[in-house]
Amino acid sequence: MKFQLAINLERMDATRDMLNVRDHTLEMVQMADAAGFDIVWAAEHHALEMTIAPNPFQLLTWWASHTNNIRLGCGVANAAYWHPINLAGEAAMLDLISDGRLELGLGSGAYQREFDRMKPGLQQTDSWRYMQEMLPLVRKLWEGDVEHNGEYWQFPSSTSCPKPLQKEVPMWVAARSPITFDYAAANDCNIMCWPFTLPMSEAEKYRSQLDNAIEKAGGWTRSFSLMRHTAIYETDSDRQNALSALRHCLGKFGNLMMKKGDVVNGFPDSVPLEELDGNVRVDPDMLEENLMFGSPETAVRKLQQYEAMGVDAFIYYASMGLEQEDQKRSLQLFIDKVMPVMS
Repeated sequence: MKFQLAINLERMDATRDMLNVRDHTLEMVQMADAAGFDIVWAAEHHALEMTIAPNPFQLLTWWASHTNNIRLGCGVANAAYWHPINLAGEAAMLDLISDGRLELGLGSGAYQREFDRMKPGLQQTDSWRYMQEMLPLVRKLWEGDVEHNGEYWQFPSSTSCPKPLQKEVPMWVAARSPITFDYAAANDCNIMCWPFTLPMSEAEKYRSQLDNAIEKAGGWTRSFSLMRHTAIYETDSDRQNALSALRHCLGKFGNLMMKKGDVVNGFPDSVPLEELDGNVRVDPDMLEENLMFGSPETAVRKLQQYEAMGVDAFIYYASMGLEQEDQKRSLQLFIDKVMPVMS
């Protein structure tokens, strides 16, 4: 099993200094690089302090200059917010600067609040159509001149400048619904999924959808990655800190997912925990069981279950409002006591 890191520049309130956030994030990426993590993922979000990532390629170019081997994953660009020529060029420039370490992920976005500001009039539930038009077009732009007259973009003959350094850039799709699994498999893309706080059965559902998509496509040889919030701990105090931080974070995340509460100066109000359900349920025992929470031994057991399910790579999602030293302690435990058992 391969291991990947997802991390954000994250502020839960205005007391956290941005320089401190910047430096901490880079230190976590460098820890993952030194430990042999396969990929580090940078998201795209707008006007939200809990995920400060207005352009994932900026973050990845910065990380590229401070790391040696870890691959640089755009996880993921929201296709509806980009022009294909712009996206192809930005991504290829990162590949050039990083000596061929780009992994390009595309997705359909998460929060209607962002669409209302970045693409007014577009419903998040319809944004997959943009992704499906964008993905093959980016590949064509990397090959050379192409004229396009599609539903969402039209332009005369043009190409990507620069071209990627890699002959074939790994492409990823963020998938949850059967239609997206079908599209990713048919277009020979890697797949990443995130079961939020839902139980193992949700991950099993994704694997089943992938298996169905592979059958329709007549085969598939790419990677299937699964992301979970992760906190490794050995003391009850660290356990309580991790659960408390995540529940606080989920209260803000629930605001965005459920469109409840306001966002003031980039900081979402917290939805009362008793109002959270579905993808953002917050019962502590449930969180500890469903997520990659627990002792190193517990983490190994859960990873072995994912591996048996056919998960090729586990994405360690580090950003959840946990104090920075606790984040580093957790990651170091994962590096020292989990990875060696799973390698």
